Order: sequence, then C-alpha cells, then structure tokens
Amino acid sequence: MKTLPPDRLRRRLACRALALPLLLAAAGTSPRAFADRYAETGAPALERRVKAAFLYKFLGYAEFPPQAFGDPAGPLMLAVVGSDDMAAELARIAAGRVIAGRPIAVRRLGEHEPIPPVHLLFVAGSDNERAARVLRAAPAAYLTVTECEGGLRFGSVINFRIIDERVRFDVSLDAADRKNLKLSSRLLTVANRVQKGGA
Repeated sequence: MKTLPPDRLRRRLACRALALPLLLAAAGTSPRAFADRYAETGAPALERRVKAAFLYKFLGYAEFPPQAFGDPAGPLMLAVVGSDDMAAELARIAAGRVIAGRPIAVRRLGEHEPIPPVHLLFVAGSDNERAARVLRAAPAAYLTVTECEGGLRFGSVINFRIIDERVRFDVSLDAADRKNLKLSSRLLTVANRVQKGGA
C-alpha cells in the first residue's frame, strides 16, 4: 500500500472529511473554512476533531427514552473514557450550545471510575478488551460509541472506523433497541454500515 507524505496525508484527510454533510453541520462552517482551519493540523489531532464533531452531532439524531431524563430541564450528559484530549475537544465544540433545548455537559472519566447514567458514552482507543470492560460497566449509558475493531460486537451502538483515510462509522440497531434508543434515518443514511440481527 502506498504511503503518502505527511503533508499530503493531512490535506487528503481534511478534504475527505468534508464529504459527509453530517460533519459539516456539526462543524458549523463552510467546506473551505473547515479545510483551511484543519489542513495544517496533524493527522491524529484532525481525526480526533472530526470524531468529536460527529459525537456532538450524534446527539441531535438520537431520540432518548423518557426515563433518560430525571430532570425535564437537565443537560445532555456526555462522558469520555480513555482520552482527556477528546473530552477537551468535545467540551470545546459543545460549549454554549443546546440540543432540543438542553445544554450539554461533558465529563472525563478514568478507566476504572464508576460510570454514571449518561446520554452518550465514548470509549476511546483500539483496545478491544478495555472497550468491552467499560461497556459492561455502563448499563445506564444510552448512546455508546467506540473506535475499536470489535466495538459493535461488545454492545456499542456506534463504532468509528477509518476507511480510505476517512472517518466513518457503523451502527448497531440491535444495541440501540436494547437501550430503547431511536436513531434518525438521516443518521443511518450516512453510516458506513447498519447492522441489524446479528454480527
């Protein structure tokens, strides 16, 4: 497989990230402004920013069950396990914004820290065992998102993948159903793969 020079790889990642309208809406900017802003960013940082934008946007395409909100005016709670950088980026994107009239709160959690009820839980990293362990310990998390090879097999609702140097995601409707979580058809349309009824 041909390896691109770092500069070309960064530019290609930035340009390919623009292909999904979901991401552009999350970024809240035009394609040119997005490319200008991130073209000089290192590939890992760019990937993190793209994923953070997706995580923020996922909230607007998920319908949570009534019991997910103890307080009718309470915030949408997001938790990140395994990446302080992702938590910081997600907090930056969500700062001052509301979804369905609710503010957004982002919390960093340690790997062995108890996971409180949250609307979205992101488990960072490629370690399958850690992802499986965290997901088992998070029964009160609704929209669970991972970025490891076996994310959906371990019960994650959404799992990020890198395909052709572009951030994509797979969706498990079975996992969403188990959480009484409804996902918008607009979200499913831009998914790389939608899984229903088995692995």
